[in-house]
Amino acid sequence: MTRIISGRAGGTVLDVPAKGTRPTSDRVRESLFGALESADLIEGARVLDLYAGSGALGLESLSRGAVSADLVELSAPAAALIRKNAERLRSAGVRGAARVHRANATTFVESSTTAWDLVFIDPPYDVADDDITRVLAALTPRLSPDAAVIVERAKRSPAPDWDAAGLEPDRDRTYGDTTLWWGRPVFPHA
Repeated sequence: MTRIISGRAGGTVLDVPAKGTRPTSDRVRESLFGALESADLIEGARVLDLYAGSGALGLESLSRGAVSADLVELSAPAAALIRKNAERLRSAGVRGAARVHRANATTFVESSTTAWDLVFIDPPYDVADDDITRVLAALTPRLSPDAAVIVERAKRSPAPDWDAAGLEPDRDRTYGDTTLWWGRPVFPHA
């Protein structure tokens, strides 16, 4: 069972697509969001959740005080499920805007004019590393100066190609078979 861990909608159960997604475990989300909160990266953030699946990462951010979350998912059934999950958060009193987009991740980012503060990239295992690099490169000009980008992949996957995307690595952490890589924008210093 996937649920919102903390915040205004803490304990709210989320529906998960029957197939084609790999939800982030509660243990990984709890550790991730603890680190994000201690770095003061959630409150008031504009969040992007790519390959959203159930929307758990973006919706957890809203529950904890993010002002908006763009949840991008190509699968029509999964996108419909995210809308249902977002409605559960609204019913629990979450005020941040949840915008669900049924779209390809790279196409969405390339066509967007939004600037994001916090980005989650949690693609299915079969998404190629080059596709992740393309998404990261398209994302880079759309990040706020202090943005955090978190890529979740299988432990056996290589680290994201931060240099090719114009980003720099910040840290990484492995939980069982899952690794989270953190990156950030590289901006010229004044």
